[in-house]
Amino acid sequence: MATVVEIAGFQYEVEKDAKLSVPLLEGNPGDSVEFSNVLLNEKDGNFTFGSPLIDGAKVTGKILEHKKDKKVLVFHKKRRKGYQKLNGHRQNYTRIQITDISV
Repeated sequence: MATVVEIAGFQYEVEKDAKLSVPLLEGNPGDSVEFSNVLLNEKDGNFTFGSPLIDGAKVTGKILEHKKDKKVLVFHKKRRKGYQKLNGHRQNYTRIQITDISV
């Protein structure tokens, strides 16, 4: 059974017991989170499409940890002007595990 759910503005295809990284969510590790923006559900070859959401459907997950992603370097340079600038950025994300899908 596969489901497409919207989490923090991004769409993810999830299944039961799947682990995924999503943008930073409120809550502490071990807390339960619920997502009600279910766009599509597939069960035994039968597809259910929302317009735009499926009424009454929800996906439940558990927060595993909060982490920072790898560093991304942003380099700016203007040639022949002697201008160089180097910035680094690390995006925060939350690791979750899908515990239940109810449609």
